[in-house]
Amino acid sequence: MSDTSPTTVVRLERLAADDDPLDAGVRVLTLDRPERLNAMDGALIDQLHERIAELRTDEGARVVILTGAGRGFCAGLDLFDASPTASASPEGRGPVQRGMDLQQRIATLVPALRGLRIPVIAAVNGPAAGGGLALALASDVRIAGGSARFNVAFVRIGLSGCDIGVSWLLPRLIGASRAWELMLTGRLVDAEEADRIGLVTRVVPDEELLESAVQTARLIAANSPTGVWMTKEVAWSQLEVGSLQAGIDLENRTQIMTSFTEDMAEAATAFIQKRPPQFRNR
Repeated sequence: MSDTSPTTVVRLERLAADDDPLDAGVRVLTLDRPERLNAMDGALIDQLHERIAELRTDEGARVVILTGAGRGFCAGLDLFDASPTASASPEGRGPVQRGMDLQQRIATLVPALRGLRIPVIAAVNGPAAGGGLALALASDVRIAGGSARFNVAFVRIGLSGCDIGVSWLLPRLIGASRAWELMLTGRLVDAEEADRIGLVTRVVPDEELLESAVQTARLIAANSPTGVWMTKEVAWSQLEVGSLQAGIDLENRTQIMTSFTEDMAEAATAFIQKRPPQFRNR
C-alpha cells in the first residue's frame, strides 16, 4: 500500500484478517523515526499528509490506529531538522514566510485527521509532546501504554502553549481549568494522571497496547460504515454547535438519512436472525 523504501518514516499497513474477519478493515499508521522518538521533520510531516490522503481513498478501511515505532509516540517538532530558520539563504524567502509555511504544514495535520470519515485510535506509547500531543488530541479515541507521557511542550521552548489546535481541543476533552494549567506549565502528565483526567480512555501495559487498540477497532468495525462516519462527524460538530436545539436538529437529519441506507436494513435483519451483519457501505 505504501512505500517501503529505507526513506519511509510513516508506514501505513493492513492488519491480516487471520484472527478476526473484522481486522480486514483495520489500518495501522506508524510514525517511524524511533531514533528521534518519532519527532516531526519535513519528511515525516509530508509522508503523514500522504498517508492520510491514502486513507481517504481506501474504501476498505474502517478504522485506523495511529502509533509510534520504538519508545515514543511523537516527541513533537524536531528542532534540529525542521526549524523555520534552517537552510536560510539570502535569495530565499524570509524567516517569517518559511516559518508560516512549516507552521501550516504541521497544523493542517490536525483537521486532516479530524476530517477522515473513519475513526482514528491513538495508541500512545512513550512521549506525546507538542505536535505529538496534538496528533493524539485530534484522534477520536486515545489509549495509553504504561510508558505514555503527555505535555504541552511549546511553552517550555519560549513559544505560546496555544499551538496546532491544542488550545481548542484540550479544554474540550479535559475541561478548561485543567487545560489552562497544562498549557501554562508544560508539565509532564503520566499515563495514570491522563486516565484520571479523561485524556485517555484506558491505560494498558506497553506490550498490550496495540492489541488493546485492535480490540477497540474491531468493536468499531462491527458497526455500519455510514453509521460510524456520521457518528464521528456529528460528535465533532457538536463541539461547535451553539445550542441544544441546534444539536438535536443536526442529529434528527442525520438519523433520517442513515435510516434509508441498505446497511441499516441489513443491521436490523441480522439482529432478528441472530447473525453478524454483512455491511456493503450502501
